[in-house]
Amino acid sequence: MMDRLKILVVDDESRMRKLVCDFLLRNNYDVLEAADGEEALDIFYREKNLALIILDVMMPKMDGWQVCREIRETSEIPIIMLTARTDERDELQGFRLGVDEYIAKPFSPKILVARVGAILRRSGQDDKEEILSFQGIELSKTAHRVSVDGREIDLSFKEFELLVYFMENTGIALSREKILNHVWNYDYFGDARTIDTHVKKLRNKLGTKGDLIHTVWGIGYKMCEEEA
Repeated sequence: MMDRLKILVVDDESRMRKLVCDFLLRNNYDVLEAADGEEALDIFYREKNLALIILDVMMPKMDGWQVCREIRETSEIPIIMLTARTDERDELQGFRLGVDEYIAKPFSPKILVARVGAILRRSGQDDKEEILSFQGIELSKTAHRVSVDGREIDLSFKEFELLVYFMENTGIALSREKILNHVWNYDYFGDARTIDTHVKKLRNKLGTKGDLIHTVWGIGYKMCEEEA
């Protein structure tokens, strides 16, 4: 079994740390946490196999800029900066210090995880290709690409996540509540009608393969060959 990549999450807000860590763990990363800049540097010097650091800007003891500056003196480890401030000067400062990605709060945890994966692939640390295939639909979770009978199609992020969930659960009736919890999770607060809208768009983009997504009346949806 391959070792899981290890990520350090640094944020003085415990709820924000838990949110980010939960999503990273769910996506098969190992996670270490630090509540301030000094603790982050202690972990950085102690742990020799960190793959990436997610670093908040505004923290006690040492802010994210100071931590980033010190790390860059000895290491090119990928760094994603998180900040509640949207000043362009802050963003430029981050890139001058060698930050790989700069994300403003509030943000979608799923988008953050997707960017983590993209950065790790660019740095050559995560080159695993995960392919799902069903009845002529081929989906690459790694590259975020979908093709239908060899023709690539464009999906929005949520449409892609929805298709992944269907393809990972072919033949299983999925309730709207389950779909909402899995695909939207922390990102969405509302009713299940948004699922119907996204399913309709997804079916249209899949063309004739959209018929593989069946409506299960009174429950939700099921991806399968035969009629539901």
